[in-house]
Amino acid sequence: MALIAGPTASGKSALAVALAQAVGRAQVINADASQVYRDLTILSARPTAAEMQGVPHHLFGHVDGADGAYHAARWAAEARRALARAWEDDDIPILVGGTGLYLRTLLDGIAPVPAIAPDIRAEVRAMAVADAHAALAKADPAAAARLHPADTTRVARALEVVRATGRPLADWQRAREGGIADSVALVPLVLLPPRDELRARCDARLAGMFERGAIDEVAALIARDLDPDLPVMRAIGVPQIAALLRGTLSRAEALDRAQAATRQYAKRQFTWLRHQPPAGWPRHEASLSVDSIKEIAIKLQHVLLTG
Repeated sequence: MALIAGPTASGKSALAVALAQAVGRAQVINADASQVYRDLTILSARPTAAEMQGVPHHLFGHVDGADGAYHAARWAAEARRALARAWEDDDIPILVGGTGLYLRTLLDGIAPVPAIAPDIRAEVRAMAVADAHAALAKADPAAAARLHPADTTRVARALEVVRATGRPLADWQRAREGGIADSVALVPLVLLPPRDELRARCDARLAGMFERGAIDEVAALIARDLDPDLPVMRAIGVPQIAALLRGTLSRAEALDRAQAATRQYAKRQFTWLRHQPPAGWPRHEASLSVDSIKEIAIKLQHVLLTG
């Protein structure tokens, strides 16, 4: 099984298709949180039919944006089924994406945290982040020291877990289960292109999205009158274009803010992928071109087919 990981706009999708073509029999499986949503064809940079070049792609655009229950554990279960089908077809699966939580859940498993009681969750989620962090410092000092005081989501999660279970989240995470890393022959590659190049690619891609219909895509999403807290409504580009459609931002301002948000997201992905995957995973830190993509694909093909 191949795994191509990298920040947004790093060239993962093109390399995955090139590798699939080099191998001859392969299936591409998505590991990007935004690309699962049916509503985000353009803003998620989901591969087009032409870009897929006839290679089977799975877990792309299969989730309705109204589904607020889609999460890493559910994706990992679907990914395991997609992997099984590829192996049954005698194809090589190629996992491609940049969502670290998805990759970590599939490979390392998930912490078996019991369901959080609704009243505890509601109480914690209603707290201001500063108050939640102060409460976490008393209940789980190690977690409070580890987490940024303004990280609303992670602080709330750590606090609700320790309040509901009496055990720190770190204890549960050490008991992860369901990971496949020890049962598969993994051929990974992490793409880490030069930062200046990555920022330029992010900016150019957002500008292209605005030209190709991203504004109409968000208008259609808004017309569905979905809960604004749903992940699909908070995806990069959606809030900025929504503000444009409301008249509170100009087109230029919306594009500028969407580009800035994308650069920030790419930076977080870059940092995670540089430091979190095992040190033994190869990192490709040079620019990608048409020729280099073909060269990398051939090298990966050799490793996949010869073991």
